[in-house]
Amino acid sequence: MTDAIVVYITASTEEEAVKIAGVLVSEKLAACVNIVKGIRSIYSWQGKIEDEPEALMIVKTGHHLFEALQKKVKELHAYTVPEIIALPIIAGSEDYLSWLKDATS
Repeated sequence: MTDAIVVYITASTEEEAVKIAGVLVSEKLAACVNIVKGIRSIYSWQGKIEDEPEALMIVKTGHHLFEALQKKVKELHAYTVPEIIALPIIAGSEDYLSWLKDATS
């Protein structure tokens, strides 16, 4: 098993996602962030069903950086409770995983 993880983070706008992604990469908390604009999220919040446009960040990083990444996202994010969920990368191209490790060191 590798230390590499993928973190999903939603943002209210593409601009907010770009701002957060830039900080994560420049501070080496992430090697790469893909931004998928134009997603639609339907969720329960404070007793109501919400239906909102959002942007999704797909963040590639190391598990050992998750706590620092989460703290930084919470500092920058407009949401009270931002989605920040991590999934393990169980396998991948050795070249890519090596680059990911180097880019976050």
